[in-house]
Amino acid sequence: MSLLEIENLSLTIGNRSILKDVDLSVAPGEVVGLVGESGSGKSMTAMTVMQLLPFTAEAAGSVRFDGIDILAATEDQMCALRGDDIGMVFQEPMTALNPVKTIGEQVAEGIRWHTRAGRAEAEERARKILDRVGLPEAKFPLTRYPHELSGGQRQRVVIAIACALKPKLLIADEPTTALDVVLQAQILDLLRDLVHENNMGLLLISHDLAVVTEMSDRITIMRHGEVMEAGETAQTLSGQVHPYTRQLALASMHVPKRRPFSPLAGEMSSNATEGVASERNVDTPNKTPLVSVENVSRLYPGRRTSFFGRGTPIHAVDDVSLDIAPAQSVALVGRSGCGKSTLARMILALDKPSAGAIRFRGETISHRDEAELKPARRNMQVVFQDPYGSFDPRQKVEKLVAEPLHLLEKKPTPAERREMAAHALHEVGLGSADLDKYPHEFSGGQRQRLSIARAIITRPRLIVADEPVSALDVSIRAQILDLFADLNARLGVAYLFITHDLTVARAITDEVLVMHEGRIVERGATKEILDRPQSEAAKALVAAAPDLHRALARKMQEQG
Repeated sequence: MSLLEIENLSLTIGNRSILKDVDLSVAPGEVVGLVGESGSGKSMTAMTVMQLLPFTAEAAGSVRFDGIDILAATEDQMCALRGDDIGMVFQEPMTALNPVKTIGEQVAEGIRWHTRAGRAEAEERARKILDRVGLPEAKFPLTRYPHELSGGQRQRVVIAIACALKPKLLIADEPTTALDVVLQAQILDLLRDLVHENNMGLLLISHDLAVVTEMSDRITIMRHGEVMEAGETAQTLSGQVHPYTRQLALASMHVPKRRPFSPLAGEMSSNATEGVASERNVDTPNKTPLVSVENVSRLYPGRRTSFFGRGTPIHAVDDVSLDIAPAQSVALVGRSGCGKSTLARMILALDKPSAGAIRFRGETISHRDEAELKPARRNMQVVFQDPYGSFDPRQKVEKLVAEPLHLLEKKPTPAERREMAAHALHEVGLGSADLDKYPHEFSGGQRQRLSIARAIITRPRLIVADEPVSALDVSIRAQILDLFADLNARLGVAYLFITHDLTVARAITDEVLVMHEGRIVERGATKEILDRPQSEAAKALVAAAPDLHRALARKMQEQG
């Protein structure tokens, strides 16, 4: 008997059809993977099971959990189920956590609500589950707030909340998107252990075919709200009967064709961006680095040991030096919390180093006033890790994407701004009709595409990309990587990719820097580092990185 049984589920919001006759089941102790492109209806299927749908949503069909009719259940019944019998890991950890409550309070809250345990007992159980997901008490006391954690650490808190009461069914919506590959392997092992120990059903929603193949007993592939193919993981992914399954498998292994940068090609641009390209000179290859980081450190005050006593300072970045040449693509890889994003903020002059200097196009940008940084900011942009947190939810897409245009010396007219924003959206796979929408109207992957459109609209010299494709499905990821490669070849845009995904680093970068506990411990050509790592940190990353070929071979052996 299935723990979760979905039959002929259809969902409409207003006049728009979201799901069409979806069939899905999860048995106790079984892992079912739900795969599809961004906007295919994966998350809405999960939200229907949790009954967290918008007020205008209308669901038809049958959704039964452990004998309970979910579509007919009252809100009181669902409150008793959520967090106790059904746990859920949401896609974006910062929007799932309460910013004004400590992580200890948030993990203990569900425990106290469902078990009526006292505060001390609930906090003790919260401490144990946080330890198990990789947040030990020595470094991460219960008094920490979400903003004090990195993206990957916040995701671990969300997983701890969902698993605290050992639910019968866990719905994991992109549970490892923000995690480094070492921690991802640990979290997947944890989820696998929970399934075996508690006979828990797991519905794993992910765009990462390697992860789904590694974890799932069965797989369901969705597109445009419909199930394209379903069956045992090995048989479905090896047979690839449906053309869409074949398309996803090819896209997940896509390597963009990279061409060397030609300065003459950089002078050419589309009509929509002609004014941007014409107002700056194209960098020609020379010995001067585009970005030069010299012995940079960043210290943060340690936690107070007493009212008057200060703690030991924390070295987020410790004596780091690196160079990025014009048109070069560099990957900065490392475990969550190792200092990658802190270093990126200093390169972007969003934070000031405690020691050392940073130069951009030969000019020092560290320790400068905001007004003095405007010429540099014109030629550098950023794609943030959390797309929703980087947008003003009250503004429409047109204004958000066109925001960097205020840095240009020649201000475009309103008509030109709209045309340039529409062109930027087109380059990342969206349409001009999206200009008048708000961020909340897009899926997580679509919001990341908006972030990339905003970053490329001024045709900058440097783009710092903090996990630029982590929230994208494999098809769109292939398009975005092709776009990055094309801009690199045509315009000589240099990239600093901050990524946990070694597949992305291998596909799009010339050089890899491995960061560990604030220091660069290994650097060199991408193929050399990823094929023959020397440092312990690099070896751990390479060993833990998911691989579709390896995962499928193992799954075929398991399932015969």
